[in-house]
Amino acid sequence: MPLLALHPEAKIIRLQLRQNLVLKHMSAAQWQEFEPLLEITDYAKGETLEHQGTHAMEQYFVIGGILKRVVSNAQGKEMILRFAAESDIDTSYAAWKLKMPMPYSIRAVTKVRAAKLSMLQWAAFLERHAKIKSEFELEVMKLMSEVMAHTITLHLLNAPGRVQRFMRKHAELTERLPKKELASYLNLSPETLSRLKRRGKI
Repeated sequence: MPLLALHPEAKIIRLQLRQNLVLKHMSAAQWQEFEPLLEITDYAKGETLEHQGTHAMEQYFVIGGILKRVVSNAQGKEMILRFAAESDIDTSYAAWKLKMPMPYSIRAVTKVRAAKLSMLQWAAFLERHAKIKSEFELEVMKLMSEVMAHTITLHLLNAPGRVQRFMRKHAELTERLPKKELASYLNLSPETLSRLKRRGKI
């Protein structure tokens, strides 16, 4: 897990990170302060970055690949809450602020490269930069709203409606997600998803 400055691909990674929705408005001085905090990590497909129920939390900035946020019950039944790809983030910021354990896991859907830092470091950085903190907290609220909208969608829309909504809202992910992952997110079987495509319903 090399620090960004020591990574052999540091130059291109810096350019990729500057496209991130939370980091793109940072000034040169802010970036100079922020960069030494970042570790660059590559994760294998299926690897868990954060475990539900733990207190050791980190902030992630996706450089390449797709992450998923997953919640599971005591019986092991899982529900995918959201996906995050390039230029997006995943975070446990709300739980950290509330001093609660992680309410979900974060896993790699594909091979993933991410920049990360501890939630303690990230929160301390935000406290020193009010504008970045305000913009970041707005993104966190958007993520929470997105998860809520998805949960409502699963209850109110039929199968074709759920797929069509996803394709409309996340067109860039439709062809990149494994069919099994997309079907699980939409609370469908892979066979149902394939059948809808064959019949031209989606």
